[in-house]
Amino acid sequence: MTAIVRGLFATTAFLWAVGFASQADEVKKDDKLWVYIGTYTPAKGKSEGIYRFELDLATGKASKAVLAVKTKDPSFLAIHPNHKFLYAVGEFEGKKAGAISAFALDSKTGDLTLLNQQSSGGAGPCHLVLDKAGKHVLAANYGGGSACVLPIGEDGKLGKASAIVQHKGSSADKSRQEAPHAHSINLDAANRYAFVADLGLDKVMIYRFDLARGTFKFNGAAHVAPASGPRHFAFHPNGKFAYVINEMKNTVTAFSYDAETGALKTIQTVPTLPESFKGDSSTAEVVVHPSGKFLYGSNRGHNSLAIFAVDATTGKLVPRGHQAENIKTPRNFAIDPTGTYLLSANQESGSVIIFRIDQETGDLTPTGTVVDVPSPVCVRMIRKPQ
Repeated sequence: MTAIVRGLFATTAFLWAVGFASQADEVKKDDKLWVYIGTYTPAKGKSEGIYRFELDLATGKASKAVLAVKTKDPSFLAIHPNHKFLYAVGEFEGKKAGAISAFALDSKTGDLTLLNQQSSGGAGPCHLVLDKAGKHVLAANYGGGSACVLPIGEDGKLGKASAIVQHKGSSADKSRQEAPHAHSINLDAANRYAFVADLGLDKVMIYRFDLARGTFKFNGAAHVAPASGPRHFAFHPNGKFAYVINEMKNTVTAFSYDAETGALKTIQTVPTLPESFKGDSSTAEVVVHPSGKFLYGSNRGHNSLAIFAVDATTGKLVPRGHQAENIKTPRNFAIDPTGTYLLSANQESGSVIIFRIDQETGDLTPTGTVVDVPSPVCVRMIRKPQ
């Protein structure tokens, strides 16, 4: 591949990663956002489905949450690039396969209407993303230890899976890693490679993704330390680095990324917990700030958000401390497209806490805005139509 082509891939990676390109271009600091919250429904929680509230970027204030649609266990969400559709996993327990649901998103009210559902091809789907063209949903099945691709029609409805890849093997901790457990799936900025963090294998599996066919082809794997339990994965905006948060060892592993070959090379692994903490804890989410200057990871047990500065040249992480105010079991969090606010979903306390991000240090300061949402698990947001 020529230097010019490699440069084009790097440029594309940068544009897509900084707040998802088109959305970052249109969202301004005085806009209002619709924030959608995926949840666990009974018996895991008191929720009825997917909730929505409005966030004012100018003030950091939010409206009360309302039910956008009633549905079972929509634990993780993804919004179509055209903002007309929303997709959710159905993390059903005790079944051989879960479901992926497609919803129409009403541009006037923000409410959701079910379009259809398709099998995820494996038990316990827990994470999903859309490709940048909005042609496919890619999902990870935790219980089934597999990943799948489902085509999206022009009407937003999902077709049957065009690909299912089954992982095999185990790792060091036989109580948690007796089998594969695919915990997340992500695409690089060029839609060329898919990355599946598998907690059960201590690997990030790498697949070449065929956008036209909606298929996977094995392309290698990146290993983490035994009994680490890789969970979620995030790219740096410059497309040169990637990070996986390890649920079981409470660490973050940094990789360099080769956009031409799809290869990940380990740079560094750092703890998410302070040395003084001796209790039980596990990590959940990892997010890189749109500026690329900071990385955040959530600790469940220590009940905090770990803050790291990112070296833009090396990709290495430098710990900057923790924010723990009003945080309890931070299952997921998200940063708004302007990089001004971080929204943390506290699963056990039933709330979403909004923090203002210091653009120079990365520190998080509570805004005082707390939105009550039962059993929040996932945070996703779009600009409210004018």
